[in-house]
Amino acid sequence: MCRLFGINAGTAQVHVDYWLVDAPDSILTESHRNPDGTGIGWFAQGPIAHVDKQPASAFTDSGFSGDAKTVTARTLITHIRAATTGHDALENTHPFVVDGLVVAHNGGFGDLPAVQAQLGDLMDQVHGDTDSERYAALIAKFTADHDGDVGAGLAAAANWLADNVPMYSLNCLVATPGNLWALRYPDQRALHVARRRIDPSTGAALRTQLTEHTVRTDEPVEVVIVASERIDGGQDWRMLEAGELIHVGPDLSMTSRLVLDHPPVHLHLLDEADPNIDTF
Repeated sequence: MCRLFGINAGTAQVHVDYWLVDAPDSILTESHRNPDGTGIGWFAQGPIAHVDKQPASAFTDSGFSGDAKTVTARTLITHIRAATTGHDALENTHPFVVDGLVVAHNGGFGDLPAVQAQLGDLMDQVHGDTDSERYAALIAKFTADHDGDVGAGLAAAANWLADNVPMYSLNCLVATPGNLWALRYPDQRALHVARRRIDPSTGAALRTQLTEHTVRTDEPVEVVIVASERIDGGQDWRMLEAGELIHVGPDLSMTSRLVLDHPPVHLHLLDEADPNIDTF
């Protein structure tokens, strides 16, 4: 099962140390379940999207290090990949950057030829084999069709996929400088949101089952976090509703709307429930 993690500090910057291996619940020990890559995508003060990703299994690749990846970012997405389509290669590793959007996806869908036909000339920006990269390109296409409105583009892309191809989850994160969007659809994979205040004296250690993010700041900063799992003991974690799209802007205001109010036309039911879905 893929894992998603996103953090938005709005107009501020935070320093994030991200451990690929030596987190308390190490990727190394879990890599049989998530063998297909890890990536980080982020925006600092400027408009340029930065990506650092590693396609190879932590279990088999000695190039994975216990040293942290360290970035300074306004908005950051990380992803751990369990492949459903596409082989173990850099071009198939999340996050993807298409037309300035940083996109990571947790889920899967089929009928890629139909998706490619819908993408048309935008397929020139697709370099790998995955459904997820095509999803990123579809979001970019519909965003352009909606005059640069990323939320509208994401909603349109997800609705098109829900109505036209077999699928089991379209959970995703999309980032631009100071902006973070998150969609949960349908209800087979978990996605949670919470706010945190990061103080210079204490920072914050945000641990998932497979990674650890240590967030440091030069001054007190509020952030919004979106993650596949609740990653600390805070009581304010909220599960997104099925079909819910949230947007966290540069001022950290959050908007929420239901953008898919019907089940997928061709839903593939998973054999096992997501252990991160609970009743809180």
